[in-house]
Amino acid sequence: MSVNFELQGELRADQGKGASRRLRRAGKLPAIVYGAGKDPMAITLDHNAVWLSLAHEAFYSHILTLKVNGHSERVILRDLQRHPVKQMVLHMDLQRVTDDQAIKVHVPLHFINEEVCVGVKTGGGMISHQAVEVEVECLPKNLPEFIEVDVAALNVGESLHLSQIQLPEGVTVVALAQGADHDLPVVSVLKTRGGSSTEESEAEGEGEA
Repeated sequence: MSVNFELQGELRADQGKGASRRLRRAGKLPAIVYGAGKDPMAITLDHNAVWLSLAHEAFYSHILTLKVNGHSERVILRDLQRHPVKQMVLHMDLQRVTDDQAIKVHVPLHFINEEVCVGVKTGGGMISHQAVEVEVECLPKNLPEFIEVDVAALNVGESLHLSQIQLPEGVTVVALAQGADHDLPVVSVLKTRGGSSTEESEAEGEGEA
């Protein structure tokens, strides 16, 4: 992973809706840390620092470093509550990770070679994304920042499914463990209205004949 994210937190004793509102007015973000067989820990984070980190796609699928009162541990973002109108985060859930325990994380999909896709260049088709992320399970050391999906060879009317994604070593797709019915398409090449230029040329030739 090329990017490192570090969160600076403080322990908080006051909890409840009233305490959370006071913290938010002070520019703080209430959060909870749990997992790894330890007791849950209520903390506060700097809201502006977290907000800037949320602008990075990688923040959502990275192992984050959390420092609280001089103690450091690794966590992942498990849940995020945003204000329905304001540009504000209301609460965060962070889960501790350990080297020997598999985690489940939603990882973004990066579609490559769309500009040279066969179905688009020669078939006149249009690429349609059915998914922009996928939930994977792996050990923390194998967690990818993103997963590439190569669409170069995809033709009109064809799709790439979850089972056809090239995964890094040690990474599995959670949905596929639930059976073949969950092997859903992630990207397709659709036929556009009017057909491809090749089809139009063939049709004109038949008409002249």
